[in-house]
Amino acid sequence: MGFLPQVVDVLDQVHLDGQRMLFSATLDRDVDQLVRRYLHDLVVHSVDPSAGKITTMGHHVLVVHGPDCYAVTTEIAARDGRVLLFLDTKHAVDQLTRHLRASGVHAEALHSGKSQPQRTRTLAQFKNGQITVLVATNVAARGLHVDDLDLVVNVDPPTDPKGYVHRAGRTARAGESGSVVMLVLAGQRRETSRMMAGAGIEPTVTKVRSGEAELSRITGAKAPSGTPLDGGPAVPRPKNTNAPFRGLGTSKDTSRGAGSKSRKAGEARKAALVRRNG
Repeated sequence: MGFLPQVVDVLDQVHLDGQRMLFSATLDRDVDQLVRRYLHDLVVHSVDPSAGKITTMGHHVLVVHGPDCYAVTTEIAARDGRVLLFLDTKHAVDQLTRHLRASGVHAEALHSGKSQPQRTRTLAQFKNGQITVLVATNVAARGLHVDDLDLVVNVDPPTDPKGYVHRAGRTARAGESGSVVMLVLAGQRRETSRMMAGAGIEPTVTKVRSGEAELSRITGAKAPSGTPLDGGPAVPRPKNTNAPFRGLGTSKDTSRGAGSKSRKAGEARKAALVRRNG
């Protein structure tokens, strides 16, 4: 609960005899703290978990090949219609957004590093269709409602079942239908299965690669136009498909590669010197 101090300040100003009503989709530690501190003689109304399940929401786990993650994500983002992409860090959000815009995808970033006017403007553009892709951290996981948002993609998997539920809740709202997709590597499948089980969800698991019909069938993915939106150079499709995807919650570490190149250059110079002296 990111606004706990502010909520406490407001509640401290409410008259002791005033009526307090709490509505929460989940009950975490911070909310429980508010309950114990401010609510007395409670009357609790809860929804039957089975009744709360959304039957119009589909759940998919897409197992991707590591080097292909970037291409898969880009093709999903280039689909027709709105899509919300979740990543773990502000850096990863900004990096992917730049790549998508350079690929011709109308995308904007949303995270805590943006000012409130920037966030408000970006959300307005997403809702009115000026942009079709919102790339965000968990700042967009709660309290966000956008009509006709039928696809949520966890580019970086959430850390726990509640995180998944909150992200997924951005689609299939108010009787609409929607799909939630999570991209995972083969080595993440066991951990992901445990998390999904904790959320009470049995997803459809599919192995996919970029450009495949199955990826398009599930997500509507298609090749981007390749025409950059900000006047920069177009992004070519990588020739080396073994290059790892950097940006899904990570940053590129070039120190190891640079050191290796330096050592090889030094060894080559030594060998040349030995041959010359010999």
